[in-house]
Amino acid sequence: MNFKVRAATKEDCKEISRMISELAVYEKMAEQVKITHEELERDGFGQNPFFECLVAEVPEEHRPKEGFAIVGYALYFYTYSTWKGRSVYLEDLYVMPEFRGKGIGKGLLSKVAEVGKKKQCVRLQLSVLDWNTPPRDFYAAKGAQDMTASEGWHVLRFAGQDLDNLANEAPKE
Repeated sequence: MNFKVRAATKEDCKEISRMISELAVYEKMAEQVKITHEELERDGFGQNPFFECLVAEVPEEHRPKEGFAIVGYALYFYTYSTWKGRSVYLEDLYVMPEFRGKGIGKGLLSKVAEVGKKKQCVRLQLSVLDWNTPPRDFYAAKGAQDMTASEGWHVLRFAGQDLDNLANEAPKE
């Protein structure tokens, strides 16, 4: 299939927001999506962006009946490992269901890896739900290692009131 992977622009945020919601429905967590396209615009395309994003675009003859040109996205940001150095973290990789199996996901993933390598990143990290075997198999086929299985790492999160409580315990200046 003919498609193009390019850097997202501020104007793409409504489409990215649409696909974030589609991904959340697929992951059975639709109620957790609180982000708006305005927040994506601010956080990804402001003076100090928190993330970068790529989109997959198809020509008019391949567009779905809804007319969407953008059929996939990869949203990522940079982290730092005190053991290894520069890293890129892939927050989301999503391709609309009717466009899966056509190389678009591979194109997005490979482009994130290329961008990371150009910035001297030594690894690409991501998280996948334990029940979501198609992407787990896809990433494994590309060489990804399951760090939970091999090293026992667990992902932890502070959010909401727990984050507020922790921040309130910070030493005062």
